[in-house]
Amino acid sequence: MSQTLVQKLTRTKPVDPAAEEDHPSQPGGLHRSIGLFALTMIGVGATIGTGIFFTMVEAVPKAGPAVILSFLMAALTAGLTALCYAELSFRIPASGSSYSFAYATVGEFLAFIMAACLLLEYGLAASATAIGWSDYLNNFLTNAFGWQIPQFLRTPMIVSTQEGVVFNVGHMNLPPILLVCLCCFLLVRGTKESATMNAVMVLIKLAILVFFVAIALQGFDINNFKPFFKPESAAGLAGMTGVTAAAGTVFFSFIGLDTVATAGEEVRNPKRNVPLGILTALVVVTVFYLLVAVAAVGAQPAHMFEHQEAGLSVILQNVTGKAWPALVLSAGAVISVFSVTLVTIYGQTRILYAISRDGLISKVFHKVNTRTASPVSNTVIVCLVVGLVAGFVDATFLWDMVSMGTLTAFIVVSIAVPVMRRKEHRMGTYKKGGFRVPLGPYLIPGLSVLACLYIMKDLSHTTRVIFTIWMAASILTYFAYGMRNSRLNKA
Repeated sequence: MSQTLVQKLTRTKPVDPAAEEDHPSQPGGLHRSIGLFALTMIGVGATIGTGIFFTMVEAVPKAGPAVILSFLMAALTAGLTALCYAELSFRIPASGSSYSFAYATVGEFLAFIMAACLLLEYGLAASATAIGWSDYLNNFLTNAFGWQIPQFLRTPMIVSTQEGVVFNVGHMNLPPILLVCLCCFLLVRGTKESATMNAVMVLIKLAILVFFVAIALQGFDINNFKPFFKPESAAGLAGMTGVTAAAGTVFFSFIGLDTVATAGEEVRNPKRNVPLGILTALVVVTVFYLLVAVAAVGAQPAHMFEHQEAGLSVILQNVTGKAWPALVLSAGAVISVFSVTLVTIYGQTRILYAISRDGLISKVFHKVNTRTASPVSNTVIVCLVVGLVAGFVDATFLWDMVSMGTLTAFIVVSIAVPVMRRKEHRMGTYKKGGFRVPLGPYLIPGLSVLACLYIMKDLSHTTRVIFTIWMAASILTYFAYGMRNSRLNKA
């Protein structure tokens, strides 16, 4: 009996031949409507915005000016994992990203755990970015019209403070709820329309960030980088400890790599375009992150970032002494964060679609509307949950929770590379050509795992506790429903 249980936990899903590029679509399934440019913009759109517009306020107080090293550390780790993603996406061009990769390599149980990490990662990322959108919207309205959103309509009901959890009865954060509703409207209309809208918003976002760098560098002061590391007097965050802690905070902003892979089943020529999309998005994102981080820290002392609302807009206002640059940047942030939230919700729905199709969760999540070729019920449910969290819960702990989910996903993806190669060699199905991780199947995936674990070690205790509770609930769900209803079990 124990052997039967082990076989169930480790059974793998064969790569679906219908996922190959010579099968453009299936009746009742997702359609291949996304090209390389739109796919790259999905990756950039899911990444640029959160890490710069919001987490600078969280990361700089931890690392000081050395936050630049935090971004480099996160980018290096993401780069190592990106190579693993690129190889797996060539061999498994399917919807579901890390989940699909895990299911084809390390087995059903670990794939379900991976899916739970991804759902936590994407759901909280969408809520957190929608919450941050409210600050820039309020800053834009203040500079443009001299009017602010009433406090009770832009503060959540459940707030975390140093004294504990506080309940503000009668309060809700309305702007994030409205943003999620707009994203829902676009996504149910169809993937192609959503991808096109996202590409436009991403180009606007990149132009706005170039605008920020050009103006912020006018107030650049090298003395703002002294001392470069947090001093020893900083409680628990001195030197590289602060850098690593900040890297954990900003790491979730590289979620865009995973989002590119979630679209594998809707991409034209996925074996070529998904690896290219992942690597191109990583390069674009890293360059922009470093430029903006250097310009921001150079224009403002590190201690001023703490608790600063709409931080980049405030920096421009302080540098120029005028309101119009802050107005332009706030408007750009409002647009850019819209794109981040849009593609993050998109990624969440596609992961649920893949899990549901495999029978591990309810069938409602993989029903596709024949007219729009989008999973409408799935999208509405996701947006409802994301909107409720964004409207009523404080974002204080969300950033690190998303990083924990992202790092876990990256570790499994890295492990999947050597497992996949060994499996293909054993079965005689190894495919020559296409993208392969350089220097063999062990060195870079191993370094990726070590880098992720190194960043994980400095995440907060609260993050670890909540993550453990979520994992326990996921394991119970698998044994209560997923294992019995799996399509592999029925087959």
